[in-house]
Amino acid sequence: MVVPADREPHLRELGSFLRTRRSQLGPADVDVTRTNTRSRVSGLRREEVAELARISGDYYARIEQGRLAPSPPVLAALVTALKLDEDQADYLGSLADHATASSHSLHPGRPISSDDDADGPQVRPQVRRLLDQLTETPALVLGPRTDILAWNSLATKVYVDFGSLNLTDRNYVRLIFTNPRMRDLFDDWDAVARSCVAILRREAAANPSDPKLTSLVGALTVSYPDFARWWAEHDVARQDFGTKVLRHPDVGDLTLDWEIFRYGAAPDQQLVLNSVEPGSLTQKRLRALSDQGDMECP
Repeated sequence: MVVPADREPHLRELGSFLRTRRSQLGPADVDVTRTNTRSRVSGLRREEVAELARISGDYYARIEQGRLAPSPPVLAALVTALKLDEDQADYLGSLADHATASSHSLHPGRPISSDDDADGPQVRPQVRRLLDQLTETPALVLGPRTDILAWNSLATKVYVDFGSLNLTDRNYVRLIFTNPRMRDLFDDWDAVARSCVAILRREAAANPSDPKLTSLVGALTVSYPDFARWWAEHDVARQDFGTKVLRHPDVGDLTLDWEIFRYGAAPDQQLVLNSVEPGSLTQKRLRALSDQGDMECP
């Protein structure tokens, strides 16, 4: 079977994802009896996954090799066989959807990004106005690959002065690994950084061969062993809310609840809002930061 060129990146990533998942499971995890106990194979064998999914070994091998996209029933069987969680199953399905869609169709819920424009994705003026009006709420707009597209004044005081960074460095995952202030800011940097890698991997499902993504991953892989290890693990996550503790150097610890909002006008952009408990010490500290001199925003 000849795979169309526009499908290859998604099928290669799908196969790589499956190989990683089966390498992390052993026979005991899925109740498989291995007759050759001297085998040096790490994790499950291909034929064992195929047996669990009730498909032929050749069919499964071609999936792992990126030569074909599995049908929906086979996908469902692989999810069960490899004990994938909800995020992993969603990621696998997204890769398969992109692979099987025609080159002229839009993926459901993920239109072709305007990121091909010379200036990158554009944030609507009304959204920028909203950011400016949120004087006690740190807020960001993230684009593809977690690029930081817009922010308000308070966000620069809580995190870093995004306006002083060059365009290449205005990327949330890149800053987590490369910016000393961001490393020091998070109470549990390892957990935050690992989660960011998993989120980036999930976001990459739409276009795994994106040259800007390739450049970002390549640069972080070469310079940061933690990133290289976590990226190779193929963990995926989609997180829309949570709580984080920041160790702010000027006002002390901040406990922030964060929410991500997506809207139809620009599905590749995400509005990230940080909120606090009314009357809390964090609210008082944010107000103290807000009263400091304003920094220039985009």
